[in-house]
Amino acid sequence: MLHHRMLAVCIAVVSIGADASAQDCDRYQWACEGWSGPRSPSNLPGVPLQITPGPQSDLRSAPAQAATLDAGFDGRYASLYAPVNGEPFAIPAVRMSEVDPAYLRKSVYYPTSEPAGTIIIDPQNHFLYLIQESGRALRYGVGVGRDGFGWSGVATVHNKQGWPDWYPPREMVQRQPELRRQLGELRGGLGMPGGPRNPLGARAMYLWQGNRDTLFRIHGTIEPWTIGKSVSSGCIRMINQDVIDLYERASVGTRVVVLLSR
Repeated sequence: MLHHRMLAVCIAVVSIGADASAQDCDRYQWACEGWSGPRSPSNLPGVPLQITPGPQSDLRSAPAQAATLDAGFDGRYASLYAPVNGEPFAIPAVRMSEVDPAYLRKSVYYPTSEPAGTIIIDPQNHFLYLIQESGRALRYGVGVGRDGFGWSGVATVHNKQGWPDWYPPREMVQRQPELRRQLGELRGGLGMPGGPRNPLGARAMYLWQGNRDTLFRIHGTIEPWTIGKSVSSGCIRMINQDVIDLYERASVGTRVVVLLSR
């Protein structure tokens, strides 16, 4: 059962279809753990090949895995985090200086009993995993809920939206009355329309348990520097380029497992 101390506004857990495969390693081999080929003229060192333990049956977080990249990594990641074209609103390139390289998109070894296509969130270590075949996973860095706003359990992706409107819960507006200045009356109530200033970013997925909306969302962020931190009101937030990548792979009905923090 999903546990949380309040109704949170969102959670950026992305549901990804089982058809996601090793194509990312094929296209971006330098972003895959264990890659030993050339990385850049400066011979980018990349991430040491280590086994990241999968989740245990009690849904507790696995130990974090360190990742280090030298100053030349931004050139290799430029294609993943470049400006996004064809969107109704501008999505600029990610400033690599604002994001810890440990939380950039990467293919990793992640054995687990969960089937391919499952999303596993590790809030303690600020990672989201899309489980793939053969013990692999596509890993994304995330921002999670601050103390008192965390949660754990199992849910499913009920629906998803591009450039979603934001409807903060009444409790959030009561805690942060200054939010009222940014909100207006929308079709669904008091909220903020989708756009470049909307805190849900470019994409959102809505997590339900059975017939109940958990009020947690999978979404992008306009604050990429918060990735790898615990700052949200229960949200799991992602870099816009990452949540778009996941959104395109995603299918409604995906199983989402959120681990307990130790």
